[in-house]
Amino acid sequence: MFVLRPSSQRGSADHGWLKSQHSFSFANYYDLAQMGFSKLRVINQDMVQPSMGFGTHSHRDMEIISYVLEGNIAHKDSQGNVRTLPAGEFQLMSAGSGITHSEYNHSNTQALTFLQIWIEPNIKGQAPGYQQKDFGQNEGLTHIISPNGAVDTLQIKQDMHLHQLILSTGQSTHLTNTLANQYVHLVSGKLDVNGVEMGPGDGLKITDEVKLVFKSVDEEAVQALVFELP
Repeated sequence: MFVLRPSSQRGSADHGWLKSQHSFSFANYYDLAQMGFSKLRVINQDMVQPSMGFGTHSHRDMEIISYVLEGNIAHKDSQGNVRTLPAGEFQLMSAGSGITHSEYNHSNTQALTFLQIWIEPNIKGQAPGYQQKDFGQNEGLTHIISPNGAVDTLQIKQDMHLHQLILSTGQSTHLTNTLANQYVHLVSGKLDVNGVEMGPGDGLKITDEVKLVFKSVDEEAVQALVFELP
């Protein structure tokens, strides 16, 4: 079964320094029908003005993924990590028993755009953790996150997987599913998934499908995130 969530139906917020689009209920945006999907709780597309950002705040028992689309994030947390996250890299912060952190736009001239993604963990109360990696821009599906950190993936406290999908014009690839649910978030281009066409910002909830076939159907290259979820 496929349920398309068009980009135009996402919630939105404009705080001046921050403009955000919410795929699921978040902060002042509330939709009882959009409380998440399986263990995927949040996908926010955030655009942060130069030199602005999220001041020091805390999280507990949440797996938080950041993926930068444009610009750089300046990250600092209570575990002593002081890092810069450039476009194309993935960050996974395990809040565990509690962590405080700040995320700022590293530039004083250019806007920062990134995806903020929350996954509910299956293990709570453990020590916080931080991981960051550049997986490149290889065509096809690239395995980014897994429960056991296999094949140099980032390790998450949940039975789920995250893949980066990149396709040039006319190219296709497929995924044979091992978990009950999948979710596709399209960043750019136009994508056909088993006959369902997606545009930028769209989300696709998928259940009970054995195989997914991804096809690029536009001149612009496809960039997407593919979640396998319990």
